[in-house]
Amino acid sequence: MQNLQGKSIAILATTGFEQSELEVPRDKLREAGAEVHVISLKPGHIMGWDKDDWGGPVPVDKTLDSVTADDYDAIVLPGGQINPDLLRIEPRAIDFIKRFWTDKKVVAAICHAPWLLIEAGIANGRKMTSYKSIKTDVINAGANWEDSAVVSDQGLVTSRNPGDLDAFCDKIAEEINEGRHERRAA
Repeated sequence: MQNLQGKSIAILATTGFEQSELEVPRDKLREAGAEVHVISLKPGHIMGWDKDDWGGPVPVDKTLDSVTADDYDAIVLPGGQINPDLLRIEPRAIDFIKRFWTDKKVVAAICHAPWLLIEAGIANGRKMTSYKSIKTDVINAGANWEDSAVVSDQGLVTSRNPGDLDAFCDKIAEEINEGRHERRAA
């Protein structure tokens, strides 16, 4: 993985995130030198979902109300079914994600987290992937869906599932180091 010294990354999640889809990027990006903050709606801890049952707690570093997209170089959105479904009805979470996109920063989503990209109006016209059960949702939102471990389109990085985490994390680091991304009109 590329060196991320001096970079700051937000991981936006709430209870019900897929355990590995938060912890693996958090740990790998930190190991690469980035400052990584787990951001949620409330302080304390959020509970993960580990395959087919509740996982463990993860400490929240900062609340959504205490940060702005200006504080970070990229945002990572872990999946799981519960987490993105809860976040996509939170206007401040959607606004936070949109700000990264309009500021031409890296936006990365895995598994069910592309639901958040759909809600934020980012999916239309983009090459993306997702967990197979939301493929139709992604296509209906106007994205060009691909069945690939990782898909990157102008700073938008998406992956399908926990089996893709290595490729996902590597592509996030690569995209952050490339800097600002040109966006085509939606």
